[in-house]
Amino acid sequence: MATARKKAPVRKQPKPPLAGIRVIDLTRVLAGPFCSMSLGDMGADVIKVEEPGKGDDTRGWPPFANGESTYFMSVNRNKKSLTLNMKAPEGQAILRRLIAKADVVIENFRPGTMERLGFGYDALRKLNPRLIYCSISGFGESGPESSRPGYDLIVQGESGVMDLTGFPDGPPVKVGNSIGDLVAGMSAAQGVTLALLARSKTKSGKGQKVEIGMLDVMASLLTYQAGLYWNAGGRPTRRGNQHPSIVPYEVFQAQDAYMTLGVANNSLWERMCGAIGREDLAKDARFDSEAKRVTNRDVLGPLLNSIFSTRPAAEWLARLDKAGVPAGRIKTVAEVCESEHLRARGMFVRLAHPKAGAVTAMGVPIRLWDTPGAAQSPAPLLGQHTDEILHRLLRIPKAKADKLRAAGVV
Repeated sequence: MATARKKAPVRKQPKPPLAGIRVIDLTRVLAGPFCSMSLGDMGADVIKVEEPGKGDDTRGWPPFANGESTYFMSVNRNKKSLTLNMKAPEGQAILRRLIAKADVVIENFRPGTMERLGFGYDALRKLNPRLIYCSISGFGESGPESSRPGYDLIVQGESGVMDLTGFPDGPPVKVGNSIGDLVAGMSAAQGVTLALLARSKTKSGKGQKVEIGMLDVMASLLTYQAGLYWNAGGRPTRRGNQHPSIVPYEVFQAQDAYMTLGVANNSLWERMCGAIGREDLAKDARFDSEAKRVTNRDVLGPLLNSIFSTRPAAEWLARLDKAGVPAGRIKTVAEVCESEHLRARGMFVRLAHPKAGAVTAMGVPIRLWDTPGAAQSPAPLLGQHTDEILHRLLRIPKAKADKLRAAGVV
């Protein structure tokens, strides 16, 4: 008689690390939305509060997919959209009720704006002592320049990063993407999670303020460049693709494409020389130490370029890879977006948007093996979840919600 097979136990899907954390997102454009999206990717319930009839500024920025901004959709997934007039008394009352039930509030208005609206940190921590209040601004909330408006381009210029970007004989150049906004958003997400961790360790469960200045974050990226200025009497300048302390560590032109080469120590130098068939260079007294290669970069750079220009990039990269030397080909954005490696890593996700259709987006780069995050829902339509939030979360009757909508409050 055959024995019945036992059913395998159903494994519970692990909850992402921020499941159960409610975030009220009052931000717009890029730094704040990138922060709140990162929290949403890790399971937080993110409610994006937007101006009725208009929404986040980037909803109107081209290009569009079936009328929906591709910019907006790229940084607003895993969120619910609530339209709310924050200047109307009834709108402010609704926002206070939301914040009373929240763990985190994120805002990126100019310093002083939230205080004028009655939603500054001092007011909200009395309403909700457990609240983590994250504020992102261009120049921070203290210091002589705190009142200045902060945009990515302005902060890139004033942080020193543009002074280092570009070639010596050319003008300063911005980084190709909005690095100031993005690293500020990353820092804000890190600050929020650290504050949540700190809250969990206190008996009172008291929250705190997280303050992010874009200029602070960008200036912190200077690291060894600032160290060179302060501690070695140097004045960092634009070097194009060269590194101030490592040679060869730059871009070279092969026969058919540009490639990058990172030779950061003598062992790699010797292996590189063997890989390109120039073992003699490893013993050349001008290049046989890290310091000498830096001193003689003006000779070594052109010499290597003359060698690499004789063969296709694929051939050089195969040789260098076999020798264990870090190198790569400079790829276009299109090539990156079609990368089989990134696809295998789950970095391209498809989300079904109600208007734009199937939308592809970058996936979640932080990989937690036991409690992973995920890109689950597309960026919301303007006000898509207003009724859900008013009815289910705040228990506002439909008749009253209809009156609020008619009055332009939601």
